Amino acid sequence: MSQYFEVHPDNPQARLIRSAVDIVRSGGVVVYPTDSSYAIGCQLDDKNALDRIRRIRDLDDKHNFTLMCRDLSDISTYARVDNTMYRVLRAHTPGPYTFILRATGEVPRRLVHAKRKTIGIRVPQHAITQALLAELGEPMMSSTLILPGHDMPLNDPWEIRERLEKHVDLIIDGGTCHIEPTTVVVYTDGVPEVVRVGQGDPSPFE
Repeated sequence: MSQYFEVHPDNPQARLIRSAVDIVRSGGVVVYPTDSSYAIGCQLDDKNALDRIRRIRDLDDKHNFTLMCRDLSDISTYARVDNTMYRVLRAHTPGPYTFILRATGEVPRRLVHAKRKTIGIRVPQHAITQALLAELGEPMMSSTLILPGHDMPLNDPWEIRERLEKHVDLIIDGGTCHIEPTTVVVYTDGVPEVVRVGQGDPSPFE
């Protein structure tokens, strides 16, 4: 049975954030709110937790996982970006975008797209997510909370609790989120390509 924390969306309680990060560090799978929709995540290089997320979402090895980052300070560690790419990312983060970039060798192989060797990078503009990442001190492996058979992510924490309380370790209730996921931009060959239109305005990349 999962734990259930009600966390203030604008002023997250430090005690609950610390407890949530303790759960992540101990191998837990966590559902949490972002500036687009609810997401499901775990510690960066935790194979067992990642496998649980794959089962919950019914994902194959073609799925691009995302590194949820507090800011762009670690981007060169995990993604290959030139100066032009970096300026684009800086101009549109934090915000509801996921950028698919070439992964570096620092990214655990199990997180990298099997064929394209890419990884998603995301910098959210949400107080709870930012507090989690600040306390954790590193990016968190993440995926949009879209369950098998659904086209859109879950955004009601009570419904999430009803469906997933036996499958995850923690659900963070930060109120309802947007129902749209992030806008996804592939940026691997110097030219951006919008592959999913979501919460973020796609026009700067079209």
